[in-house]
Amino acid sequence: MKGGFSAPGDYIYFKSQVPLHKIPIGSKQWRYYDFGPKVVPPLICLPGTAGTADVYYKQIMSLSLKGYHIISVDIPRVWNHQEWIQAFEKFLDAIDVHHIHLYGTSLGGFLAQLFAQHRPRRVKSLVLSNTFLETNSFSAAMPWAPIVGWTPSFLLKRYVLNGIHGGPHEPFIADSVDFVVAQVETLSKDDLASRLSLTVDAASVEPLLLSDSFITLMDTNDFCAIPQQLKDQVMERYPNARQANLKSGGDFPFLSRPDEVNLHLQLHLRRVGVEPREDMVPGVPKSDAGGSSSDQNDGRGGADDAPEDERRDDSGPINTNEPPLVPGGPDSGNFENLLLSKAYISDASHFENLLLLRAILENGPTIVASKASLNYTFLNFAPNLSTHLVH
Repeated sequence: MKGGFSAPGDYIYFKSQVPLHKIPIGSKQWRYYDFGPKVVPPLICLPGTAGTADVYYKQIMSLSLKGYHIISVDIPRVWNHQEWIQAFEKFLDAIDVHHIHLYGTSLGGFLAQLFAQHRPRRVKSLVLSNTFLETNSFSAAMPWAPIVGWTPSFLLKRYVLNGIHGGPHEPFIADSVDFVVAQVETLSKDDLASRLSLTVDAASVEPLLLSDSFITLMDTNDFCAIPQQLKDQVMERYPNARQANLKSGGDFPFLSRPDEVNLHLQLHLRRVGVEPREDMVPGVPKSDAGGSSSDQNDGRGGADDAPEDERRDDSGPINTNEPPLVPGGPDSGNFENLLLSKAYISDASHFENLLLLRAILENGPTIVASKASLNYTFLNFAPNLSTHLVH
């Protein structure tokens, strides 16, 4: 791990463009980012024990640019799972969001499942990454759990950081670890204690009413703080879920493999019926292609309300309240548009051509684009494309 941490350039750019919201709801303080067209049902990102709302900044940057609505939240100071369910529901009511799609990693994935179990009407789909179904193994490994609230901050941080694989790492994974370690340093004693309490509080996920077809499992195959046995239990619970296996990426693939993670998130949202509204992204010209109006303009539609055909409403006003997000350099991942074009063909626009030109200039002569056929041919783009989908 590096001796010092310097914030990545794309993170600095993100902080300059996307506002951080802090609101009190009852006795809880919520800290979150909310970006993208509000008419689109949101994907809400829940971090693990060591994470904050900031760890998903690469997903916010990339997916909001494509017309998706992304909300990333800090886990508030709650001390048991029932308190979490009630607090999260009040948060959703406060921000006027009803039907949601959840992306949770580690502890965040466990909390997402619990919320889907107890509030099935609100959760339309799940993306679960490196997560678990029950807390028994964690409580057994932490005999001092009853006094976690009285444990000094430096011991709590040491315990959390010891759970992160120490390396050596390849550069992108090492950078992701450094970023998360820096985020841990921002957490207070009570923040850490409450998250560890959630990890060891006795609970297990019961079978969900949500169909497996609305669940994607996204795990890394190299190393992870969550034991493989616990990840296997999740796969056995949802045998018909879509599996998105990442060959590598460590504990934080959303930072170390953002292109792959963002691609899988887009494919998941498309599959469950979430229509992006790229026409409402400032700076992105509307598509000339015609189409029927979407039934999700009120932002309340879920996967079971969505039309089967991909349709876009070009009549909505452009949202000028949010600044445009553009890739801020090599850290922001230039290939999301190109990767997604391998999954489905979309109408080419002037803005996409500019993004493609930028990728060519920054990465050398690696891509040849055929505008006539709207197909992209990859010549030398092979590194990190280690993902496969299994239905």
